[in-house]
Amino acid sequence: MKRLLLITLLIASISANAQLDKTDSVRAGFAMKNKDTVAWVYNGTLNIGINEGFLHNWAAGGEVASATVNGLFSGVLNRLYHRHVWSNNLDMTYSLFYAYSNSFTPRKMDDRIDYTSKYGYRLDKEKDFYLTTLFNFKSQFTKGYDYEADNWDTFSTSKFLSPAYFILAPGIEYRKGTNLSLFISPVAARMTAASLEYTNRAPEGAFGVENGKTTRFELGAYFSGRYTVNITENLTYKTRLDLYSNYLAKDYTDSTGAVVKEDNPGNIDVLWDNLFTWKVAKYFSLTLGGTFIYDNDIPYETMKIDSATGTEVPKDEPGTGLGWWQIKQAFSIGFQYKF
Repeated sequence: MKRLLLITLLIASISANAQLDKTDSVRAGFAMKNKDTVAWVYNGTLNIGINEGFLHNWAAGGEVASATVNGLFSGVLNRLYHRHVWSNNLDMTYSLFYAYSNSFTPRKMDDRIDYTSKYGYRLDKEKDFYLTTLFNFKSQFTKGYDYEADNWDTFSTSKFLSPAYFILAPGIEYRKGTNLSLFISPVAARMTAASLEYTNRAPEGAFGVENGKTTRFELGAYFSGRYTVNITENLTYKTRLDLYSNYLAKDYTDSTGAVVKEDNPGNIDVLWDNLFTWKVAKYFSLTLGGTFIYDNDIPYETMKIDSATGTEVPKDEPGTGLGWWQIKQAFSIGFQYKF
């Protein structure tokens, strides 16, 4: 999979230096129109933000010294060849938090790799429907930890390719240029991969992969929608909604036949991404992002083990009432480069 990522980045690098259509007028022409032409169309955004704080003899209290470093890359590369369209989207984020109270040991705040490639053939020159095959890959760069746990640095909760999600789906896509895409597939294959290091920890396994196994195969219905709009000259909004229903979903049972986790096709997996980017100067911008995920295979535990008594106690943390929803919100100001 490292090769796949390197190939993707290489394609983006080569294309950026090849004979691509780089003018704003060309991009505007393709933004919401499907033209019968031959061209490469690309765009991307790189954001790097740094936040820091320092306190001395501060009556209100707080972290003596802290810093957060975050990076975000979002790139699009499309090949238009008459009625054929090959589109590629790569989104990557990474963020680290440093604090004086833990000797500036870096703690991860964000970590994501998300790559989608689609090949489509326009069914009718006068209409905007394409017969499309989609491939999607999701994972992360480095190990993840539960910082609330005792001795958290002695074990990880995830790492690169554990989990890794792969989707291969044929379907129909409605698209308007490069700014709007609505894709649906009734027969989407999805595979989840994870190391035995994680799946052997609990009777129900991890990330939806059963105990003692390293992969899980699913077949179901899949919807993916993307939309980008320039609200003003300097304010851009991007959103994405993915839905997946697994036809093969069923209750998980242990060796005795007892149900350890309930599941059925009605438990639809949800991914909803939102990103606002406000350009405040030539190379500086504000970004506000929010991601909402629901996955029946990633349960939320409302209880934890008290290190002092060894008994279960309710978790005391913000967002407990949100249940199994995974929510990430991030705000950053910093350097931005667009191409």
